[in-house]
Amino acid sequence: MLSDVQRILGDHLATIEATQSIAPDILRAAEMVTECLRNGGKIMLCGNGGSAADAQHIAGEFVSRFFMERRALPALALHTNTTVMTAIGNDYSFDVVYARQVEAHGRPGDLLIAITTSGTSANILRAAERAREMGVRVIGWTGSHESSFPALCDLCIKVPSQSTPRIQEMHILIGHIICELSERALCG
Repeated sequence: MLSDVQRILGDHLATIEATQSIAPDILRAAEMVTECLRNGGKIMLCGNGGSAADAQHIAGEFVSRFFMERRALPALALHTNTTVMTAIGNDYSFDVVYARQVEAHGRPGDLLIAITTSGTSANILRAAERAREMGVRVIGWTGSHESSFPALCDLCIKVPSQSTPRIQEMHILIGHIICELSERALCG
């Protein structure tokens, strides 16, 4: 089992190394987040399963703090209200649970961080479509799978991997980088 641990750690390190190639996209995402917040907008985040956990984690970093004592920054993980999620899922379909919330909460100048490791989650694609229709900018986080998702985003950060665990590990790292850079730009 030690060899399995070492193999998994090696895969993680290789994915980090490969992710260096998308550093300019990560920087651009931090700039977009900073611009949104500086101009009075809010950050909405959505994902499914582990990606929902990542969305909630990053929203918490903005609202609470990352490194510095500062004002709370407006961020909302769209899956955290179970009554809304189940009402929309029941009354319409699970495919629109995020699109309906983007419609309710989003305004031009806001930003949606839409997370799907595969790039094919119907509810994430619909949320991105609705956001773009409303003038809400979209940053997508995904893996290297081929999909229509990047075309729905103003910026799509594609982790160079097709392994869901490695993609998710990079997504949380990318989220932390964005939080740190935007917090420093806004409050440092």
